[in-house]
Parts: sequence; C-alpha cells; structure tokens
Amino acid sequence: MKKLFKNQWSNIIFGVLILILIIPQTRKPVQIFVNKILSFSPSVTEEEDREQLADYNWVLENTNGKRVNFADSKGEVILVNYWATWCPPCIAEMPSLQKLYSKYEGKMDFYFVSGEDHETTSNFMKRKGYSMPSYRMLSADPKPMDGYTLPTTYLIDKKGNIVIHKVGAADWNSERTRSIINSLLMEE
Repeated sequence: MKKLFKNQWSNIIFGVLILILIIPQTRKPVQIFVNKILSFSPSVTEEEDREQLADYNWVLENTNGKRVNFADSKGEVILVNYWATWCPPCIAEMPSLQKLYSKYEGKMDFYFVSGEDHETTSNFMKRKGYSMPSYRMLSADPKPMDGYTLPTTYLIDKKGNIVIHKVGAADWNSERTRSIINSLLMEE
C-alpha cells in the first residue's frame, strides 16, 4: 500500500494542480502568481527597428469624464499601457507599473488605457491602492500602437519613436527600465 501511494504521488499533485486551474476562484490568482514569477524587464527595440507614431491624434477620457488629448504629450516621454481588470497578466504587472508611476509622475506622461467602464477601473484601482490614471479611448489610437492583446505597453521617446513595445506582463520597475527612462528624459 505504501509503495502504491509513493508511486502515485506525482499523479496526485498533477491532479490537484489541474483541479486548481479548473476552479474559477483559484485559477485567476494562480495565473497572476505565475505571470509575476515569469515577468522580466522588457526589451528595448533596436534603434534601426523602431517605429514612429504616425500622429498624436487620440482623444481619451479620464475617470472623471474629462476629455484628454494625447497630443498634449507630444515632445514628452510617454508610457502607454493597455490593460483590463479581468486580465491576469495585466494584474500581475500592475504593482511594478505603480512603482514606476510613483517614481516618474510629473517627469513623463502615463496613459493606462482600458476598454472597461470607469466605475470598474476606478473600483479596481481603489481596491488595490493604485494611484495611476486610467483612461478610456474616445477615438482610434495612433498607429502603429494597438491594444488588441492585453497587456500591451509602449514606451515612447520625445520624438515619437517607440523605444519599447512589450506584449505580455513585464517588470516595469526594473533597474534596466528606469535607466532607459532616465536616458530618454535627458534627451533633447
């Protein structure tokens, strides 16, 4: 009997893991945890491969219902993050984005863009203790940006070049990312 149980131990663990992933109440926390573990600093796009924003014509709405024009950020370092409250990789990277936002608020512009209603995103931000500004799109985003896959994040330099284009969760508060942002902020 002991030998039989000992040989089946891996099958039991596998069965429990499958069960955890099937149950909705446990699946999302597990997915968030795994995404946090697998999140690394995003890669910088080589200079010769960087795409440039076609324009800055993009109208957004903040959680207070005020219209915001993305064109006001022209000439600034910008981080655009497409996210949703139901997206485990988005939730996994939010703590690092909040730390980055706290460090660089007022030095660069941040746009956390969700397709969800303001009440949903505001409640999520309050519940998690985040102070990042959330927006909803009122017009199409400037190309080549798109938020079809969540999360997708862009770091844009002062000239409108996309320095980082990251699809999936990342550690945005890494020393490497902060170093890149610091160098972009010093550029004329």
